[in-house]
Amino acid sequence: MQAFLLRCVFLWATLPRSNMQIAVPATVLNCCEGDILLLLDSSGSLANYEFSRLLHFTAELLRPFSLGRGHVRVGLLQVGTTPNLKFDLDVHSSQESLQTALQSVSHLQGDTNTVAALKVAQRLLTEKNVPKVLLWLTDGVEPGDVDKPMTELKAQGVSVLIISTVHGNYQVLQRVVTPPLESHLYSVDIDNIDIITEDLREAIIKIIRAERLSVVHLTSHSAVLQWRPILRADSGYYELWYNSILNTEPESRRTLSGDSSWVELTNLQPDTTYTASLRPESNHRLFNTLSVDFTTLPDVLSPAVVSVSDSGPHQIRVSWGPLQLARVQRYTVEYGAIPSGHVQTVTLDSHKNSTLLTGLEPGAQYLVTVSALHMNGKEIAMSVRACTQEALPALADLQLTPVGRQEVQVAWQAHQEGLKGYWLNWERENTHRSSSKSSVYLSAASQSTRLTHLAPSSRVCVSPVYSSGLGDGLCCTAESHTDSSQWG
Repeated sequence: MQAFLLRCVFLWATLPRSNMQIAVPATVLNCCEGDILLLLDSSGSLANYEFSRLLHFTAELLRPFSLGRGHVRVGLLQVGTTPNLKFDLDVHSSQESLQTALQSVSHLQGDTNTVAALKVAQRLLTEKNVPKVLLWLTDGVEPGDVDKPMTELKAQGVSVLIISTVHGNYQVLQRVVTPPLESHLYSVDIDNIDIITEDLREAIIKIIRAERLSVVHLTSHSAVLQWRPILRADSGYYELWYNSILNTEPESRRTLSGDSSWVELTNLQPDTTYTASLRPESNHRLFNTLSVDFTTLPDVLSPAVVSVSDSGPHQIRVSWGPLQLARVQRYTVEYGAIPSGHVQTVTLDSHKNSTLLTGLEPGAQYLVTVSALHMNGKEIAMSVRACTQEALPALADLQLTPVGRQEVQVAWQAHQEGLKGYWLNWERENTHRSSSKSSVYLSAASQSTRLTHLAPSSRVCVSPVYSSGLGDGLCCTAESHTDSSQWG
């Protein structure tokens, strides 16, 4: 008995720490609007350990949801000899408050009077225009005559979901749960209850996901609207209309297929407030019209961003954005070494958003200015400073000495400061007199190597590798003749 009590105490002692470590899935935050009433069996048929495990499971199940009116409201009703409303639906508007309350719930013991608790649940779950869920957590022992009150709850629009700790009256639970059984009724061993957390949460989300029209992406000239899909391709369609609030443009209307869940509105005016409405049309039932207001972003004229990459001793690549094909006539790139270098100009069409500047001085700082000539005659410019890399020492010497047919001894010399190694490249002769390119990396201590099976007239190149990049290499051609091989 003492070991059993210690097990329960340890579980609750570790609960706050595990709460702190579990991340909230971003996809669940602000996803839903509805009421969840927990019907928790707190009678004597449950062991203290089972009761504490159910509370811990419930805390983790509900942790990701945003709470309060307009989001998810949670209430807790305990089943015992008499029902005990631990907290009503409007009490908790933050996860911190809810989690603290769940940790303070005590085990009532006593009889399993589920019918009396369900009568209280009927009075609590009366909120209109929001989905309602009754989540019954029970061992299933002596559930009582729950068929009638459960039927009445479902007639109120309440979805009944059930978790049973395996040794209950499964036939009764099957009758009263809201279909589908595979996602709304779970019979699980209490020690393995955590394995159903994600599946049960997803089942709840499907019921209470908010049927609101929301803006998920916004630019200065476009907006992407998204909504909870409530139709199918064969069961109806959506009517969409939108306009600026000041009615500066004619109203736009579109018809969307029943399997749609998002739409992109284009050709909008920048920094303008719009109102959009979406009405599901179906022969099966009437749906509410969903609406949303949004304001497009202020106009961004290219170039708004200029960046530099691929820097080398003699080159840099400059890129810019955003690319605005319909609004820009051409781009001009001006660049010159600071402080008084000669300024050079490159003109590019509106389809380009980068260019490689070559023939630059090594180890120099350049001022690069990108200008865009817009269709309306306005010119926008942005400048950036860029530095070329220091010139790396080239290979000092390269010699090829023939040592046999299709074999050569390669020797070289390089500046040693900062040297990491060498890259060798050559053409190797394969079977059927075909050739392929080969390469090898050698350490800085190497100054020669022997190459075999060289292809006729193979080009042998050696390049020094320094800590800051690749230096200029040297190449020699190996020439072969009919009678003998000569290399030079």
